[in-house]
Order: sequence, then structure tokens, then C-alpha cells
Amino acid sequence: QVQLVESGGGLVQPGGFLRLSCTASGSRFVINDMAWYRQAPGKQRDLVASITRDGNTNYADSVKGRFTISRDNAKNTVHLQMNSLKSEDTAVYYCNADALVPITRSVYWGQGTQVTVSS
Repeated sequence: QVQLVESGGGLVQPGGFLRLSCTASGSRFVINDMAWYRQAPGKQRDLVASITRDGNTNYADSVKGRFTISRDNAKNTVHLQMNSLKSEDTAVYYCNADALVPITRSVYWGQGTQVTVSS
């Protein structure tokens, strides 16, 4: 079993920044790919950014150049640095991890953290 705990959400003004963090905990697991998704009210949950275990990244077009995903494999942690935030970035952001526990592949989700961009 793997638990994902997110932190770093909050209220920021347009043009501001936030850094989200997500740490995986449990036992007998290996984390493969990790990602951040977001879901605004009435919208689908969409991929924001993903990162493979070896550091290859992918971003939604809407956040390219503004968001940066990174990870620390030793700490089983993934981060999302969000700069130049816009009102349309407002959503609940969810951490996602593809894991082996211990050899069974499963996908895990965090509880979500609210990001609100408003004046």
C-alpha cells in the first residue's frame, strides 16, 4: 500500500507562484512514473505534468514555460513549481504515482490540494 500526501496549495494572486509537494509513503514499494493532475469544478481531471523515474518530463500545453515538475527518488517526492499563475490555474491538484507494491503495479492518488488564483 502506498499513500500520497500533498502540500503547498493555497491562495495566490495572478502572477504569483506556488510550489506543490507530494511524498509517497508505505512499505515494500517502488515508484515509477509520477504526475500532477488538476480538476476544476465541473471539469475533467486533466494531466498537468508528468515525470518518469529517470527524469523525463511532459507538460500540458497550458502550463509549458510556467510550471516545472521535478522529483527526488531518494525521498519518494515529486514537486510542481508553479510560476506566473493565472486564474485559469485554479483547481484541485492531485498527485499521481504508478507504483510496484512489491511487484504488483497499481496507480495511487493523493487527496488533492486546492490552488486558488485570485486577486
